[in-house]
Amino acid sequence: MPADITADAPAPTASAASRAASRAASRAAFRAAYEQAMALWPVPVERLDLVSEFGTTRVNACGPTDGPPLVLLHGGGVTSAVWYANAGALSRTHRVYAVDQMGAPGLSVPGGRALRRPEDLPAWLDGVLDGLGLDSAAVLGHSYGGWIALSYAVHARDRLDRLVLLDPTQCFAGYRASYLLRALPLFVRPGERSTRRFLAWETRGAPLAPELVRLMGLGALAFRGAKVVTGPRPDTARLGGAGVPVLVLLAERSRAHDLRRVAAGAGRMPADVRIETVAGVSHHSLPDGRAEELDRRVLDFLRA
Repeated sequence: MPADITADAPAPTASAASRAASRAASRAAFRAAYEQAMALWPVPVERLDLVSEFGTTRVNACGPTDGPPLVLLHGGGVTSAVWYANAGALSRTHRVYAVDQMGAPGLSVPGGRALRRPEDLPAWLDGVLDGLGLDSAAVLGHSYGGWIALSYAVHARDRLDRLVLLDPTQCFAGYRASYLLRALPLFVRPGERSTRRFLAWETRGAPLAPELVRLMGLGALAFRGAKVVTGPRPDTARLGGAGVPVLVLLAERSRAHDLRRVAAGAGRMPADVRIETVAGVSHHSLPDGRAEELDRRVLDFLRA
């Protein structure tokens, strides 16, 4: 084709336009639900957007700017809004940084280098800490966020002051087959209905904040097709001699995995590890279930 002749781009089909409109509507509904969930936070929140090679990471920060830094990593399928019940207590003494994971439901926006491999996650977190101006920090992760946190401890143990793992998955034991089977509809028919049914089963009907349940359901729709970056269990043998104290808090009623196997695996870490169980809560009723007790245990550990 001669250089001075420009071909007209094909017009989008009606079905393609409809899908694009549906995606836009899903993202708009998700963002509105995100704001409603963040309104649950009992303290003023500073919203930070940190630019790195992987894109822009949203961080919701609160607490005294000169307080010791505490980075919070949420579980899979939720956002940093999930920490609403803990933000008040934790931010009294610490500068809390609740991070929206890149490529997952939330307000972090991928761009530039793609997050594809397990090795990319620690590099992404390096960029988050750099963007916050932190040489090191205490890191707390729940569920999949615990796997990211432990992976980061193995990668950059010199940047961790302390590590807290809330019912971490794929760190010390695999998932129960029944949990994976019950979670399947979340991927086949994502939305609020399947989310409510799954959470009602896993929590045995424990009440959860409706704003968070709705946000999780809308996130499954708005971010349908997003690829979760995961990999093998972190090689905790590399923590040997690191001197990083670790607190593992297990959910007594968790249906995600076998607590005895998780506790046994955590106990084999070559680190200063404390393993405790939070009574009366399930995997998904953390971290807001029994929030006062959870916050007390975490703060006692961080101050020790």
